[in-house]
Amino acid sequence: MNKNFAALALSALALTAIGAAPATADHHATSGNPSVGGAAMFPQKTIAENASAAPNLSTLVTAVKAAGLVDTLASPGPFTVFAPTNDAFSKLPAGTVETLVKPENKGTLTTVLTYHVVAGKFSAKDVMKAIKAGGGKAELTTVQGGTLTAMMAGNGIVLKDANGGKSMVSIADVTQSNGVVHVIDSVLMP
Repeated sequence: MNKNFAALALSALALTAIGAAPATADHHATSGNPSVGGAAMFPQKTIAENASAAPNLSTLVTAVKAAGLVDTLASPGPFTVFAPTNDAFSKLPAGTVETLVKPENKGTLTTVLTYHVVAGKFSAKDVMKAIKAGGGKAELTTVQGGTLTAMMAGNGIVLKDANGGKSMVSIADVTQSNGVVHVIDSVLMP
């Protein structure tokens, strides 16, 4: 699974998800990018670089490190990442995250994380256009191989996983040098 994921990532994945670094004199402007967890997001940085700066994505960053996917999220992509916040991970049953990040569960963790990634760079506008074209639903094939169903809820995008669980996009269109991240409020399960 890791080998397949790495190969897909290099060909054009889309895990959209993560953070930013504080603004300093040596960083370029954020070009109107939304902040994540109060941290500025820099479009010239990779998903991996930005994610590690967002305090509300620290659980995701820990999981990405445990799964050995940091280099993938620093690769050229492009990726669309649906990034669950720390609060999203806290909705899982007690002990789930701690169990998933154990070395013996790396395969399962990789499966869960790659279910949050779509190959390519898809803005919220692109997803909404696909939803409209699909008569109210759009099927997104994840890097993991499963399907997410995107739908509209008012003016927002909701994703439904294979088990019927739903997650709302809370921050859309966080541009990264290797894709786009959409922050979500629940963990999606394959």
